[in-house]
Amino acid sequence: MNAENKPFAFPGGRCLFANRHGGVSGGLYDSLNIGLHVGDDANLVMENRRRLKTWLGAVRLLSAQQTHGVNIFSLTEPLDDDQEVDDCDALITGQSGVALMIQHADCQAVLLHDPERQIIAAIHNGWRGSAAGILPAVVARLAADWHCRPENLRAWISPSLGPCCGEFIDYRQHLPQEFQCFMPRENHIDFWRISHCQLTEAGLRREHIRLPSICTRCDGDYFSYRRTAAANLTATGRNASLIMLAV
Repeated sequence: MNAENKPFAFPGGRCLFANRHGGVSGGLYDSLNIGLHVGDDANLVMENRRRLKTWLGAVRLLSAQQTHGVNIFSLTEPLDDDQEVDDCDALITGQSGVALMIQHADCQAVLLHDPERQIIAAIHNGWRGSAAGILPAVVARLAADWHCRPENLRAWISPSLGPCCGEFIDYRQHLPQEFQCFMPRENHIDFWRISHCQLTEAGLRREHIRLPSICTRCDGDYFSYRRTAAANLTATGRNASLIMLAV
């Protein structure tokens, strides 16, 4: 296993923010691509996913065919096999041994854990998700359906597009006006700060939110849609971010 892809533990479970190394894919997908929808060989992708499960110690893997929407899937029944849910951008469970996986290449993966209720969530949060408010929607669902108190939740935000590279020329057209308060310079949006603000407004404590320090556009150890587009390449892989309750 690549040393940089070691999981880290929290009370009751483990997280893993994987970079692009340690897999078996080649070419534009070199080497730990976990996206089945980007043109890579499906057999290689499934081997990469198997490795992630092994590194994390997971029994099952739950992922989603992400659509930049706000649909939330709650897993309440046991899984007989790995599953990828249609049209969904957030996953919730209280089952141990099931790794929730988000696929991303500049978007954020936001992982949540309630240490009191032992509930976890994984959220795909791109600029569309930020604009639509998927983070507060998931916190509200956790409170309503799983009896989680927002102030107890812990949040980790994955390596993702940083304020250094978050250029949005058409931000007035596509983003809420209040996002303009998070502009470090002209035409650039700090989505790390936006997510922090949305989570605290939803009731999380500031000290329970861990922001990223790695911009995927800048760091070649991660897949980046924007870096690929700038190089006029046709495709890129997807990074994986996972959270699991320990068996």
